[in-house]
Amino acid sequence: MKSKRLAIPYVIWMAIFVVVPLILVVIYAFTSKSGGFTLENFTGMGTYLKVFEQSFLLAIIATVICVVIGYPLAYVMAREGERFRKIAMILIMLPMWMNFLLRTYAWMSLLENTGIINSILSALGVFKLINSIFGTSIEYFSMINTSGAVVLGMVYNYLPFMVLPIFSVIEKIDSRVIEAAQDLGANSPTVFRRVIFPLSLPGVISGITMVFIPSVSTFVISQLLGGGMTMMLGDLIQTQFLGNAYNPYLGSAISLVMMVIVLISMAIMNRFGDGEEGAVMF
Repeated sequence: MKSKRLAIPYVIWMAIFVVVPLILVVIYAFTSKSGGFTLENFTGMGTYLKVFEQSFLLAIIATVICVVIGYPLAYVMAREGERFRKIAMILIMLPMWMNFLLRTYAWMSLLENTGIINSILSALGVFKLINSIFGTSIEYFSMINTSGAVVLGMVYNYLPFMVLPIFSVIEKIDSRVIEAAQDLGANSPTVFRRVIFPLSLPGVISGITMVFIPSVSTFVISQLLGGGMTMMLGDLIQTQFLGNAYNPYLGSAISLVMMVIVLISMAIMNRFGDGEEGAVMF
């Protein structure tokens, strides 16, 4: 009974700041400007199909890059000694101790046309070398305000969400299972392909979910590193609530559709992960 009483403030907090806003979003999504029921907010989203496509494409690219980088890193961390593991964990978590905006602003300083990276390349004579070889007049590499910069920002900010779940799963794999596979004649690549990787899939699925969802809904990264040139779903929703094209009804409809898509994606990924969990192929 006492534990239930202690949970009351948490329940009230969730009701006020989570449940009530969700209900308002649903109400606004099916409401017209005159206050009546309508579906025009959903039919009007066809104008923004390119934003949906771009958001999901960049989120998928960022997620794939995180898997490619994060899985080997997590595997090495799980297989190396305790000292290496602690150092690697500190290096991964250290940027997360800083504010999200500060980390993104730091990348702006790095990627700007007169930023740190271009200044270093210019000081090393890279641009002069390129111009002398190809007959061009390059003064800097245009890295900021591009889709590539947005993907880079997402990978940098969300990579720990990929590494940590995979590391946690690989670390818990019973060494006796690996030894049994080796005793049966499997070499290292075979052990990884048919034992370690199948057992680590739940961590991969969890990491994909944790990276894809914030990537597809991001707006700060796309605004700062994309310079408004790369509009994501988060930017579109923000403009409907705070921009000159103020239309909270359309913004609520887009938010509702995005939530449904995200929930469906999570359900599919969880279903796939449950099916793979515990599967070892000898």
